[in-house]
Amino acid sequence: MNTTYQIDNLDKKILALISKNARKPYLEVARECNVSGAAIHQRIQRLFDNGIITGSEFIINAKKIGYSTCAFMGVFLEKASFFKNVIHELENIPEVIECHYTTGNYSIFVKLLTRDNDHLKEIIADKLQSIEGISRTESFISLEERIKRQLPI
Repeated sequence: MNTTYQIDNLDKKILALISKNARKPYLEVARECNVSGAAIHQRIQRLFDNGIITGSEFIINAKKIGYSTCAFMGVFLEKASFFKNVIHELENIPEVIECHYTTGNYSIFVKLLTRDNDHLKEIIADKLQSIEGISRTESFISLEERIKRQLPI
C-alpha cells in the first residue's frame, strides 16, 4: 500500500459519485466521468489498494427495526492501564456501535443504539457499569440526528 497516493480530479469525481450511492454501477460512473468502465474499475481498485476506500456497506434504519434510542456515553477509566480490557468488553456489547479513544474529560466515548430508554438503562446498569476499569460514565440521549454525511469530496 502506497501511503503517499495523491488523488486527482477524476478520483475526486469518482469518490463523490460512489459516496452518495455505493451501488451505482461502474458504467454509470464511467459515463458521468467521461471515461471507460475499465478505467473506473482500475481507479476504484487503486483507491481500495491505497486504503482511500475501505469498504461499502448498507445502512440499516435502526428505528425501522425497533431501536429508537440513540445515546452517547463518556467513559471514565480508573486507570489508563484498563483501556484494553474495557475496549474488549465493549466489543461484546452489540448495542455499542462506535467507540472512540479520546482526549478531554473522557477516556472513551461510545455511541449506543437501544430499543428504548429502559433498554438503555439495562445496558448501563447491567453491562457497562460492571466492566472492570470503568470508574463512571456520563450519558447523553440524542433527541434527533440532523446531519450525517460523508467527507465532502
